[in-house]
Amino acid sequence: MAAGYGKRLEPLTLAVPKPMVPIVNFPTMRHNLELLKKYGLTEITANLHYHPEQIENYFGDGRGFGVNLSYSFEEELLGTAGGVRLMAERSRVRGTFVVLSSDALTDINLGRLIEFHRKRKALVTVALSPVADPAEFGVVLQAADGRITGFQEKPAPGEALSNLANTGIYVFEPEALKLIPAGFYDFGRQLFPRLAAERAALYGYEMVGYWNDVGNLDKYVQSSYDAMKGAVQIGIPGRRHGSATWIGAAETIDRSARFEGSVIIGERCRLGKDVYIKDAVIGDKCFIGPGAAVTGSVLWSNVTVCDGAEVRDSVLGNFCHVGAGAQVPPGCVVANRCTIRPAAALPPGTKVPPDTLL
Repeated sequence: MAAGYGKRLEPLTLAVPKPMVPIVNFPTMRHNLELLKKYGLTEITANLHYHPEQIENYFGDGRGFGVNLSYSFEEELLGTAGGVRLMAERSRVRGTFVVLSSDALTDINLGRLIEFHRKRKALVTVALSPVADPAEFGVVLQAADGRITGFQEKPAPGEALSNLANTGIYVFEPEALKLIPAGFYDFGRQLFPRLAAERAALYGYEMVGYWNDVGNLDKYVQSSYDAMKGAVQIGIPGRRHGSATWIGAAETIDRSARFEGSVIIGERCRLGKDVYIKDAVIGDKCFIGPGAAVTGSVLWSNVTVCDGAEVRDSVLGNFCHVGAGAQVPPGCVVANRCTIRPAAALPPGTKVPPDTLL
């Protein structure tokens, strides 16, 4: 599923669809295609709506990633269930199939999920993940055998009857498609409550592994750190140096540059004299000028941080330019193609839409 707007990641998603937001320098959707391929699921359809050309231009027909990828464009959003129904019709689905959100990060064992589904002879199986704060999610109520009996949508603090969140990862039998009407229809708010009320074979599988819905900017940054520290098993581009540093090909790094903590440097980057990088992801083709510092931050591709500038605990989108001596303090999110003038100092927590001159 790759059709949504990703509003909670604005202003970053004003320029790119959420599935194309990079985590450790690869689009989130790429990590999920690699997960599907790992478990032998190579016949894949993605639904598209928002900035569809960016997804199609990057992935093409999927052959470069070892899968067969087709697309289902939605003129108007059809909801989670409606979008899947249309994809299944266009792909002529006849057997058991998996639904995966392309904008969440996970290393779930899909083989075990499918095995659980088949052993229970389930109509639908929902992958569940324990969460620290159920108030942020729709949580699931279960019987002792795993059958889903009900749902709570974002329960108030202290009122949650479960801490198991719906991850948006499902296994379906094709018969379930007959229960989805044409037009807009939602899994969590319509289909699943209906199946639970009818005591259908709707089961919950408590996954073992990592899952992050990347639902807001804090979770987005956290997902990058989790990947660097090994909390989620995904591919990280570049050559590994030491325990937590990855450096891409064709880079030019001055010998005086210093790295601390977990660091990823993308391909064809240039880092000048006395650059300091700590706990940060630097995208492909970035330039970090002499004396500049980037700490606790994620920089997308083609970002320039000029001499003596400092970026702390922030996110910078593609083709951003930070002038000499400028200060980007904690909590800033600067979307694609923005320019920060030399010696400028942004207020902490500034959110900047694309193509802005500051």
